[in-house]
Amino acid sequence: ENGQREDSLIQNDLSESFEEEVRAFLGDEEKLHLFDDLTKVNPVTTRTVLKCLQARYRVNLFYTNAGCSLVALNPFQPFSCLYSPELMREYHVALCPQDLKPHIFAVAEQTYRNVQKQMDPVNQSIIVSGESGAGKTWTSRCLMKFYASVAASVISPKGNETVERIEKRVLDSNPVMEAFGNACTLRNNNSSRFGKYIQLQLDRFHHLTGASIQTFLLEKTRVAYQAPNERNFHIFYQITKGATAEERLEWNLPEGAEYRWLPNSERNLDEDCFEVTRGAMFHLGIGHATQSNIFKV
Repeated sequence: ENGQREDSLIQNDLSESFEEEVRAFLGDEEKLHLFDDLTKVNPVTTRTVLKCLQARYRVNLFYTNAGCSLVALNPFQPFSCLYSPELMREYHVALCPQDLKPHIFAVAEQTYRNVQKQMDPVNQSIIVSGESGAGKTWTSRCLMKFYASVAASVISPKGNETVERIEKRVLDSNPVMEAFGNACTLRNNNSSRFGKYIQLQLDRFHHLTGASIQTFLLEKTRVAYQAPNERNFHIFYQITKGATAEERLEWNLPEGAEYRWLPNSERNLDEDCFEVTRGAMFHLGIGHATQSNIFKV
């Protein structure tokens, strides 16, 4: 009994001491946003980590390192300066990109350099994960744009036109994937309803030579059933809102008709632009006849 009582007292002392450390760390709120790496937080608790992220979010710092990982917070508003070509170049030419502010470009550049440093080709992978609305689709776009820009920045022996064409195709794959695989959900207007593995291929000069995209676990049940206040895949709304009079006649889509499988069609999203999807499909080499067959289906 005495031993148990002593253990209990020691445990209480440790708990009180730990709480004092947490309070002391959180006491200086003005310095919390300076923690750009969560491994520097001491003591490490859910509370201290979230408070640091919250403090950084308030001063528009949306990226924070966590050791070899990067934590990204969705600002839910545009910050064009955060993804400008000038900033891409700054991270690309930096002697040590990890010494700059935490950013998705720092991760992208370090991965690119890991490939360059190897005598024999060594694959590099970046895993983008998070819950719905976290910003995975946007992050994937930023990564593809960065590599398309960096890997095409030097004239390839095969000709700059070839590199530019590949760059255009890599970037144009985004609106096509999103049209056929993304939908408006309760938490996110442009939610990816599938997983994707994007492989960018480089030659021995580290120039972009091609890309392949594999999809998996597509939420096909969404075609026939949508939860209340959610929508079907974007492509259906794009077709019904953007098809020409001739196409409507050919595809049996009467003007102004309502479709049971297309709820909440009165909502107008940026993703409802049919011309963007069609233009991207043309750039990917999908001709008019094939496109017409796809839209008929």
